[in-house]
Amino acid sequence: MTDKAKDDNVHLLDVIQFENISGKGVKGKIHHMTAILGTPRLMEEQQVEISPEMRKKIEELQKKGNSVSVLAIDGSIAGLVAAFDALKKSSVEVIKRFMDEGVEVYMFTGDNQNTADIVAKEAGIKHAKGSLLPDDKLKGIKDLQESGKKVIMVGDGINDAPALTQADVGIAMGTGTDVAIQSSEITLIKGDLVGVHKAFKLSKAMLRNIKQNLLFAFLYNVIGIPIAAGLLYPSFGILMSPMIAAAAMSLSSVSVILNSLRLNTVKLD
Repeated sequence: MTDKAKDDNVHLLDVIQFENISGKGVKGKIHHMTAILGTPRLMEEQQVEISPEMRKKIEELQKKGNSVSVLAIDGSIAGLVAAFDALKKSSVEVIKRFMDEGVEVYMFTGDNQNTADIVAKEAGIKHAKGSLLPDDKLKGIKDLQESGKKVIMVGDGINDAPALTQADVGIAMGTGTDVAIQSSEITLIKGDLVGVHKAFKLSKAMLRNIKQNLLFAFLYNVIGIPIAAGLLYPSFGILMSPMIAAAAMSLSSVSVILNSLRLNTVKLD
């Protein structure tokens, strides 16, 4: 937005006493004026009156899927900022893949419930909660965990940081804020949900591979150790020479390595 202003030769004014009001908006002073930009809830908390006509306009914009911020100057409404973030086709496809694989998808957003419902319907998400503050998102994650679910949280904003930390696995978009990246275990370079599904599939394949490797190692030791120790010699006359024992142990390591290399063949698309 600032780049566009510079391209249009719009002079940017200095802001002092800047304040980020978590999950609601921002506040600061421009020259002698106090400017507030944020949600209708923030306007109520700052005792800025919103007329019935303005509220109706806000609701109309929200029902079209817009995220609406209200701009107030010195306690009076100066305008509205409506932003529409179109869903990527790939995101809808990824959500469908997750649901087809039996993964429940929830949407926690700071946008109003009208916008949340519209986006959820377009994306095919059954569980959508809007108008959430950072603490609300955190509580939502805790509630899911307390019900026995393992939670993967995907976020990119400052308001997502507490929930990303609480989740069993936090995934941040590389295009998001530094706070979100620092609060997560995984950071995707691209801001695309396709990467989330790839990480999910790769993690499942890796876990399966680890279990297979443990099984290989267990079988080699269960079979090899008694023979090498001579426990079967009195009854069956079976005894393993040191050279064969060494070869068997090497073969055990080779089997684990070769099985691990199979991860390179996993199809993530």
